[in-house]
Amino acid sequence: MSRIQKIKGFSDLFPPESTVFTHMEAVAREVFGAYGCKEVRVPILERTELFARSIGEETDVVQKEMYTFADRKGRSLTLRPEATAGVLRAFIEAGGAEGVTKLFTCGPMFRYERPQKGRMRQFHQLDVEVLGASAPQADAEVILMLWTFLEHLGIPSLALELNSLGCPQCRPTFHQALRDFLGTLDDAALCEDCQRRTTTNPLRVLDCKVPGCREATAAAPRIADYLCPECAAHFARVRAILDAVATPYAINHRLVRGLDYYQRTTFEVLSGDIGAQSAVAGGGRYDGLVAALGGPAVPGIGFACGMERLALLLPPLADRAMDFYLAVLEETALDTALILGQTLRRHGFRGETAFEAKSPKAHLRQANKLGVKTCLLLGSDEMARGVIVVKDMATGVQTTVAQDDLAQALGLRAA
Repeated sequence: MSRIQKIKGFSDLFPPESTVFTHMEAVAREVFGAYGCKEVRVPILERTELFARSIGEETDVVQKEMYTFADRKGRSLTLRPEATAGVLRAFIEAGGAEGVTKLFTCGPMFRYERPQKGRMRQFHQLDVEVLGASAPQADAEVILMLWTFLEHLGIPSLALELNSLGCPQCRPTFHQALRDFLGTLDDAALCEDCQRRTTTNPLRVLDCKVPGCREATAAAPRIADYLCPECAAHFARVRAILDAVATPYAINHRLVRGLDYYQRTTFEVLSGDIGAQSAVAGGGRYDGLVAALGGPAVPGIGFACGMERLALLLPPLADRAMDFYLAVLEETALDTALILGQTLRRHGFRGETAFEAKSPKAHLRQANKLGVKTCLLLGSDEMARGVIVVKDMATGVQTTVAQDDLAQALGLRAA
């Protein structure tokens, strides 16, 4: 019978890769929690309408990349391509909340696109959403939360880029100016996708990475020149706070993000160490999105980090060594060994207990393979005397300890 293989673009994560993901989640919970964020877990499967309304019908995500199918009752369902829409749907369905709500989540997302370094068809994100605050101070805090998280991970050589996308009052004027500019270009100057975007989603033309498109749009209007006074003041305040805490950034006038719901502050963190797909995290403000999904007129801002991309940049993790390996020399000692191992774990030690009796030599090979600090040897003689042999794997020194005193003895050795 032939083997069943994993689907293209989907990965199995074993240690040490899975350990890296666990580490990132632990750091995220610590840092995001320090800012008052609470963890929420939402489904990976939602009604397709949720993403069509939030992300935008004309985006590449909705048009080309979503895993969408009909269930047995003919309802159109989609595996989530991003986290924000699902978190906001859950927030609305739970009745929302007064004041400021800070949420974070993590887990797999799905997009049908060409697998590449740092981005698979199933990929993982850490996501933060702050709802109920429209002040520029909220924008600055969210950006600083992201930057602090990346600093705690120890990732070097990152660059923060900012832009403002204006608001529903001032952005239409910029859209028209951009459409007028794009209308002066020869179709051949733009890639096929950008030719379509000139009418459906002109902002995305500025985000295109194709060199010919970037050259053709080098003289395109800048949205900063079209911001209303309120949006200009908001963006200036965000920058002033980042300056005050010495957080480096650059203004990128082409930074428009890929989703329709962003407005005002938008940001990305980039790395030059993972090839063309340089963005490792990004986000922005989306004040009208909650209302567009049927909820109250609640402002919001958030970000998402691509965990696969972050994993490529993380420095090597120091693996915590196991404290003991309990070697069983005779079958009559198997039960006692298991009970001793459980007692040691209750005292905070980490280790493994053998499930079958073997020779001391075979067990020591296994202890070396596991990289444990101490090998404990238990046979019928030790059982009869109520003791156990403790072998220091670094020095080779062996001592005999009463079984009742084993946890204390290991504690002294660890100290």
